[in-house]
Amino acid sequence: MDLYIPTETGEFLAFLSAVATCVMGLFFLFAPGLSFRAVGLSLREGRRGGYAEARSTLGGFPLGLGLAAIVLAQPMVYLALGSAFALAAFGRILSMLSDQGNTLVNWLFVLVQMVLAILPLAYVFGFL
Repeated sequence: MDLYIPTETGEFLAFLSAVATCVMGLFFLFAPGLSFRAVGLSLREGRRGGYAEARSTLGGFPLGLGLAAIVLAQPMVYLALGSAFALAAFGRILSMLSDQGNTLVNWLFVLVQMVLAILPLAYVFGFL
């Protein structure tokens, strides 16, 4: 099985979104402590379960979804990837509005999530 790297611009941008998702997933999967510090979070003393949450939900899940998009290279998988990031961005915006989370870091992450949502969705819906 060969690794398919798209040559069409729109599909390539969706592919890059999947690659970025895999990189973020790998970070949380193999370096959860460093990843938590990078996003400004910390674990309570004596509660090691946070690392399991980071490795599974924040690491394994995005890594699996990103790898599926890379390996399968199908529009419906790119739709799932874009939808997931769009809803993640919506959740972050909701938190910024209702939880007093209006910080520079949240604005930066919402922009990243929006870009990672727009690239595959624009490809799937024919805008790229």
